[in-house]
Amino acid sequence: MAKVEENAIEDIVSALKKMEYGSLVITVHDGEITQIDTTEKKRYNMQRKQRKVPMMKANK
Repeated sequence: MAKVEENAIEDIVSALKKMEYGSLVITVHDGEITQIDTTEKKRYNMQRKQRKVPMMKANK
């Protein structure tokens, strides 16, 4: 197992602390962290309006 660089660990912890919703992807090549990608999601509470759907009439 390769030794993980301290700055990579700090970047991962920092990204996790800033994130409320989202994902963190850590890319590893040859046992070393080469990239960290974050995707942050923003969530908003939306009041749903009830829409009226007309009832289908039976064909006679």
